[in-house]
Amino acid sequence: MNEEVKAKRTRRRYNEAFRRDAVALVEGTGQPLSEIATQLGITHWNLRDWAPLYGKRSTAAQLEARVRRLEQKNANLRQQRDALKKVMGIPAEPSRNASYS
Repeated sequence: MNEEVKAKRTRRRYNEAFRRDAVALVEGTGQPLSEIATQLGITHWNLRDWAPLYGKRSTAAQLEARVRRLEQKNANLRQQRDALKKVMGIPAEPSRNASYS
């Protein structure tokens, strides 16, 4: 029984300055995230996770616009759900006279 022992991967730690610089490269250049990650010797998962933390901060107007978009999408999804329930014969709201047994 010849079993190969996998070498343990050491977890690399990156300081905050490196993370900020890496995210700035992603935001400043037009290069894909995976290319920049390869150039820096890190995984694209690292850059993906660091972008919201160390990237440009969202302004209040951007956040409000996002909330409006999400509310519109939510309303649209509710309408679709209700239409599907109507087609399938499922009441959208339970009847007040319905007994729960």
